[in-house]
Amino acid sequence: MGKLTTHVLDTATGCPGGGIKVRLFRLEGDARTLLAESVTNSDGRVDAPLLSGDDFRTGSYELEFGAGDYFRAQGTALPDPAFLDRVPIRFGIADDDAHYHVPLLISPYGYSTYRGS
Repeated sequence: MGKLTTHVLDTATGCPGGGIKVRLFRLEGDARTLLAESVTNSDGRVDAPLLSGDDFRTGSYELEFGAGDYFRAQGTALPDPAFLDRVPIRFGIADDDAHYHVPLLISPYGYSTYRGS
């Protein structure tokens, strides 16, 4: 059985992004269905897979990260509105037996992602 995991690295400080709210949605056409909510731990990781078992299936998904709230809590001076507030990453799961790891590398003015292991 496959699973979906994530972690966040604050590239502005080189530290894990702890305390970031993460929401997972399944996408079907124009509809978004909330499947899971979590908060990253002090290592920047969620404590359990966001999807696994029978809930893990092929399809289109979106992870949404509460980056703006994280940076404000860290005392980072942000403009109003923040350049990056909620960061969405849309991706597809094509193999329901695989491990999909979708990390976020974030700073107040940029982000990147990749399919990790």
